[in-house]
Amino acid sequence: MHDDPPTLFDWQFATDPYPSYAWLREHSPVHRTTLPSGVEAWLVTRYADARQALADQRLSKNPVHHAEPAHAKGKTGIPGERKAELMTHLLNIDPPDHTRLRRLVSKAFTPRRVAEFTPRVQELTDHLIDRILEKPAVAGRGEADLIHEFAFPLPIYAICEMLGVPREDQDDFRDWAGMMIRHGGGPRGGVARSVKKMRNYLVELIHRKRDDPGDDLISGLIRASDHGEHLTENEAAAMAFILLFAGFETTVNLIGNGVHSLFMNPDQRTRLQASLAAGETDLLATGVEELLRYDGPVELATWRFATRPLVLGGQDIAAGDPVLVVLAAADRDPDRFADPDTLDLSRADNQHLGYGHGIHYCLGAPLARLEGQTALASLLTRIPDLELAVDPAELRWRGGLIMRGLRTLPVRFTPRN
Repeated sequence: MHDDPPTLFDWQFATDPYPSYAWLREHSPVHRTTLPSGVEAWLVTRYADARQALADQRLSKNPVHHAEPAHAKGKTGIPGERKAELMTHLLNIDPPDHTRLRRLVSKAFTPRRVAEFTPRVQELTDHLIDRILEKPAVAGRGEADLIHEFAFPLPIYAICEMLGVPREDQDDFRDWAGMMIRHGGGPRGGVARSVKKMRNYLVELIHRKRDDPGDDLISGLIRASDHGEHLTENEAAAMAFILLFAGFETTVNLIGNGVHSLFMNPDQRTRLQASLAAGETDLLATGVEELLRYDGPVELATWRFATRPLVLGGQDIAAGDPVLVVLAAADRDPDRFADPDTLDLSRADNQHLGYGHGIHYCLGAPLARLEGQTALASLLTRIPDLELAVDPAELRWRGGLIMRGLRTLPVRFTPRN
């Protein structure tokens, strides 16, 4: 490969960023670049450096440490979150506030709650598959867009129910979330408006649940804050917002990217279908972890800012510099994973960084695993001849810096008689 750095962040790169990341790992593992927003940042691409950076307390999550002028700081987070007063969530704060808020959320977001939610996730999954199978056939074949008709609504409705959003309001959340996930594809300012609408709704819902609590996540946050630990209204709204935001787009991409990877690796798909048909679950469990490593939903970890000068991967980082850990590159590092560009659903040694590492490890990982396993098992079992309906080269990946996901995933199958 030539010695010039590859072009980053154009549409061709988005289609398959892995060769470019391989070049960076070898030639410039901690690489300074100008992002499409104009912000300059360091990209960390090797596994060992990435793992170190994710747990390094000198790298703050708080945008106040960004050295650029204030007008640039709005380019480093979720559009509209600053104006909507939704900044005080787990992705933007450090200890001790992070420790306090994560402890409060953890009380309401336990593995037991996720386990109890398993039948409801299966019910939502089956309902969406039923709707796909019952659509009128075209030329004797069923057709669907697996992103918009399945991968997108499943986590939206699941996280809404966990939060305690009434069912009659969940379609509003689906509309707002749809605008947020389109990134630059919607009307100008649409993301910020959707964020503001979501914030206003969440504040109102918090007030209602304070008077009439239920057995849901928002009620749990309120109970935790009312029993001696302090959680302001803005903190509660911001926490509910980030749980929704972080809890749906990642799972949309986990399902979409996962199905796409199985289409591109039919031998692995056949293995998984045979395992499911035999009533086994081990390959499904390791398989979802491998799909997270191989082409995961989060391409770059969320923003970090150096609070003081430091050395990372032999590179001097100045105080105030933004640092972006490239999870997609680290998880294909040949120094950590054997045959990293090969999808192996039975991979046992798989300490991938798809859920992060350190104190910011994904709080919703158990729910994401549940949704990913349920979705893939149900699709492969109930629609066994599912196939891609277009040439793979026609697929387009969404723009955006942090997430990696398909815009659409057109599929064909034998419809229900």
